[in-house]
Amino acid sequence: MKKSYYFYIFYTKFRGPLVNFELSVFTLMKFNINYLCNSCTLFLQVKLRKQEKFNFYTRTKNSSATNPYNKYLKTLSHGRKEYKYFDLPALGAEYDKLPFSIRVILESAIRNCDNFQVREKDVQNILAWRQNQALEGGVEVAFKPARVILQDLTGVPAVVDFAAMRDAVKALGGDPDKVNPICPSDLVIDHSVQADFVRSPDALQKNEQLEFERNGERFVFLKWGAKALRNMLIVPPGSGIVHQVNLEYLARVVFTDSEVLHPDSVVGTDSHTTMINGLGIVGWGVGGIEAEAVMLGQAVTMLLPEVVGYKLVGKLSQYATSTDLVLTITKHLRQLGVVGKFVEFFGPGVSELSIADRATISNMCPEYGATIGFFPVDLNSLDYLRQTNREETKIKLIEEYLRVTKMLRNFSNEKEDPVFTQVVTLDLSTVVSCVSGPKRPHDKVAVTNTKADFLNSLTNKIGFKGFGLSPDVINKKVPFVYEGKEYILHHGSVVIAAITSCTNTSNPCVMLGAGLLAKKAVDSGLTVAPFIKTSLSPGSGVVTYYLRESGVIPALNTLGFDVVGFGCMTCIGNSGPLDDAIVDAIEKNDLVCCGVLSGNRNFEGRIHPNTRANYLASPLLVIAYAIAGRMDIDFETEPIGKSPVGKNVFLRDIWPSRSEIQTVESQFVIPAMFNEVYARIENGSNRWQTLNAPSNQLYPWDSESTYIKKPPFFDNMKKELPSHNSIKGARVLLLLGDSVTTDHISPAGSIARNSPAARYLGQRGLTPREFNSYGSRRGNDDVMARGTFANIRLQNKLLGKPGPRTIHIPSGEELDVFDAAERYKASGTPLILIVGKEYGCGSSRDWAAKGPLLLGVKAVIAESYERIHRSNLVGMGLIPLQFLPGQNADTLKLTGHELYNIEIPDVLTPQQNITVKINDGRSFEVLSRFDTEVDITYYKHGGILNYMIRKIL
Repeated sequence: MKKSYYFYIFYTKFRGPLVNFELSVFTLMKFNINYLCNSCTLFLQVKLRKQEKFNFYTRTKNSSATNPYNKYLKTLSHGRKEYKYFDLPALGAEYDKLPFSIRVILESAIRNCDNFQVREKDVQNILAWRQNQALEGGVEVAFKPARVILQDLTGVPAVVDFAAMRDAVKALGGDPDKVNPICPSDLVIDHSVQADFVRSPDALQKNEQLEFERNGERFVFLKWGAKALRNMLIVPPGSGIVHQVNLEYLARVVFTDSEVLHPDSVVGTDSHTTMINGLGIVGWGVGGIEAEAVMLGQAVTMLLPEVVGYKLVGKLSQYATSTDLVLTITKHLRQLGVVGKFVEFFGPGVSELSIADRATISNMCPEYGATIGFFPVDLNSLDYLRQTNREETKIKLIEEYLRVTKMLRNFSNEKEDPVFTQVVTLDLSTVVSCVSGPKRPHDKVAVTNTKADFLNSLTNKIGFKGFGLSPDVINKKVPFVYEGKEYILHHGSVVIAAITSCTNTSNPCVMLGAGLLAKKAVDSGLTVAPFIKTSLSPGSGVVTYYLRESGVIPALNTLGFDVVGFGCMTCIGNSGPLDDAIVDAIEKNDLVCCGVLSGNRNFEGRIHPNTRANYLASPLLVIAYAIAGRMDIDFETEPIGKSPVGKNVFLRDIWPSRSEIQTVESQFVIPAMFNEVYARIENGSNRWQTLNAPSNQLYPWDSESTYIKKPPFFDNMKKELPSHNSIKGARVLLLLGDSVTTDHISPAGSIARNSPAARYLGQRGLTPREFNSYGSRRGNDDVMARGTFANIRLQNKLLGKPGPRTIHIPSGEELDVFDAAERYKASGTPLILIVGKEYGCGSSRDWAAKGPLLLGVKAVIAESYERIHRSNLVGMGLIPLQFLPGQNADTLKLTGHELYNIEIPDVLTPQQNITVKINDGRSFEVLSRFDTEVDITYYKHGGILNYMIRKIL
């Protein structure tokens, strides 16, 4: 009896960890089984057999009974400790030819091989990369990242889904405590702060106060998640930008505290997760749905990629910046075509770049279209770990591990060069100062040509390089009054100038360069017009530290570039309002005014509704164009301004050289700064510490909340698989063209006062001042569904003019997209979307898939898809279909007014042809973009989260 009681206590205590995979078989064996009675021992054995059947306890454990590659396990002695690792070079000569990025994928497959999620066939296919990478149709492999990283805009919906999954599991008779991240997960709150206040010493505090007022519910919810969900770290608001915090603090390079040494790797709910590749860590952005699956222990299924070798030679000139380099590379690779491919940088020129320079290039990877832009680890990478105050004993262990596994790169040694799919070369000395714009990040323009390019764009037909103005209005000048003084606006006037985003704020070279340029400008008596909304949002507290210590903060403040917040601000549309007088002048006179920012995205409508032209530039050029006040300036021949005595000052007079900047950087960017900033980063501000979050196992949903709401994805869910029928009598909700981005699809930016979301919030008693942004309300599906396709620049061919509206076909009425969808839903009409090339390009946003699902969309027919968005559609149970080569809506003469029947076969196979029939008697074939068997499995379950719930049950 006593033995049975002891077992009952043991089982009750450890039941949760057992099911949550936190207690391995080896831990169980340490428990003295002799204290258990025979019946209890049998019960335990049955419990373990059930877990073995579902492969729960083998998620990352390398049990000799399950991993066929344990024969490659070796011991590495370091100091007084011994570590296990997989001896990859022992796989043979083929390993030595693999790109370094593929070696990381291979190591993960070997370490996690359990012949359940990751199979021996995966390992063999990866090792045979040279033969498999270019096979028609691709070769599918499984990859288990070492960790997951989230930012709050995409992280909140993930935590909401975890909370809803707990409710669903409980409702279906399971244990909700099973629902936890298994893979280490970090969430950095960085997307909630807006630039409401600028150009004042107290702007930072005022913006932070507003951030907490607007997002208090969300922050309380995230604190609940941090308490309730195990294996999740939360970094509070005000700490910096997720990718910079990842680079400076969260990155491991090699996991040294686990059972087996292994390379760091990561997937994140932000497409710019790729920034970490600059430090030699394989990582890329995935949809929030896919990230949640990884958090729950699932492998990422991917097609073995081609790897483009990008060789860098030479040195950057004294007056070129890393921003100029990345915009050059972005345009080059975009023209080359690297979508779905890895890009791996090599060559002697890499050694000339700092880790921050490399991270800048890797950050823009989504803009040039590759999955990753990878820089293997070299000695400079290890020195960066020292600079950022990582532990020296770990750095030595990391170096030793990377050497024995042949993952430490010497870029000057050509003998180490692997085999690539193809090789392209860039001479760094050819890079010149440039910007990108006015509407896309890969439309690079040399600074010497910017004036002519902008003026031409004014009268070019409407498109990525045109605004369609008539020649007689391009010289229009509009007076307006700001703070009692009259100013003039015209086409090309700069109204927003922001040093913002992870692309550049992580790089001390360009940040200090901006500070030195500001200092020289102030010394020359130059100023920035007071109506221009200038701001500086550092990527971490370290940036402010070295800017202050180097003495450039006063000059930045004088020019209006006060620190206004720590996080993603203007780059993601959190630019805050412009003065009413400016808005009025722009709107009444149809002016093409400009934003210039050190960001990574400048798609229409993203930065601010009233800046129709937006240019990406280095922090130095952001300040330069702010001083000039206009984009239509030729810095070579025109002065940037005049000194107080009337002397012309040219940009070349105040531009700091690269060596000048590097001298200051070596003096002021030191490990002590990183130690001081990151030692307290997890504590957060006083405002964060005083938030009172619930400690319940299940989240106590507040039915009155307009921020956090239980989503309907699992309503009426059953344990059994749902039935899937062909789509009958579908209507086209939207007929769209090429390059429809997630900024067009997913709710983003401010909530327009005449939108369905505004009407919903107004009905809940909120005033327009309280609407906040869509990003802040990503945890409320009612708001997000109403904001889907709410972008004012959406070009719906059914309508013939830009705007977030469509035609309700049966009635012929023009309605908001949400209202039309509701009317279709009331009549039981399924919906489809017909779109062009690169559907879903831009940031990875799960609501770009969740929103259409809630609108009643069943399938999308596109010419091509952005990789992450296609995966997100599958993850939400939508059907991604693709026109066959040479076909599209125009060639097939589809007007969008037809009725569509889509025949879904009972037996689905990856990438099979599917027939679409139209009510006029025509039919055509499309390609199913269920690329893998896993895709089909998720679809049959109604989505990846439904699949995970059934698996847990």
